[in-house]
Amino acid sequence: MPEIKFEDLLATGAHFGHVTRKWHPSFKPFILMEKNGVYIINLQETIKCLDNARELIRTIVKRNGEVLFVGTKKAARDIVQEEADRCGMFYVVERWLGGTLTNFSTIRKSIKRLQLLEKEGSSIYENLTKKEVQMLNRERIKLADQHRGIKDMKRLPDLIVIVDGKYETTAIKEAKRLEIPIVALIDSNTDPNIVPYPIPGNDDSIRTIQLIVGAIADEIIAVREGDSKEVAEPSANGASSSESEKPEAKQADAESEEPAKAAEEKAETADEPEAVAEESVSTEEPVEESPAEESEEDKISEDS
Repeated sequence: MPEIKFEDLLATGAHFGHVTRKWHPSFKPFILMEKNGVYIINLQETIKCLDNARELIRTIVKRNGEVLFVGTKKAARDIVQEEADRCGMFYVVERWLGGTLTNFSTIRKSIKRLQLLEKEGSSIYENLTKKEVQMLNRERIKLADQHRGIKDMKRLPDLIVIVDGKYETTAIKEAKRLEIPIVALIDSNTDPNIVPYPIPGNDDSIRTIQLIVGAIADEIIAVREGDSKEVAEPSANGASSSESEKPEAKQADAESEEPAKAAEEKAETADEPEAVAEESVSTEEPVEESPAEESEEDKISEDS
């Protein structure tokens, strides 16, 4: 997936902090300078912290861990819900209910109540007056709004991603009590020490929230797609191995045929010299002298 660059953060206004009178002293390591009464956040530190957070997310998702996105402020609700749905994780965009994590068993009972109310033809609606049915419908709508992002969450999440650490103090306290890792986008008015993985940036900018939360969602999707490819690769390798065996068999057959061909060639080359020798012998046979020529030479010798 593409990495977030300095220019990307700069274009979204992620470097703008709060006014100098609303800053937290512990945020000083992430401040670059002061300009026009506003602190400017060091975006190099933002990139470094974001890389650390993405490494943590990569490790947790590889273990089939679940991530809970939390963003109940108005500027973050739609973005958090959209990105959490895109990567298939859970989210809380309405009011954070006290005990959502520390009293999760009670939350599960409330979710079961919601599922019962949403079930068509449920026996709970039998023999009720019109007013009682309307009361149950109002309860169903209320529970649906509160639990719509965690309705299918069967256990506690392995990681929590929070937008605006100061706004979501209750969620951070519950997660720290249960020792759940926290990744939070924090501004200059927030103590970065309250979360183990802070990401300094402008938590009031919609574009900044979109960039940071989108990058986290992209990381989750990339890890899941990578795991699915790794699962698919062994089967592909098995097919390729069977195909690779065929050339080896062909090569073995070719190697077995080579000695026979070599023997035939040797036999042919061995026969060729004999044929050549026979031809040379046949062509170089001495010409026999006729009896008439011998008699003439004898006559000459006798006369001499």
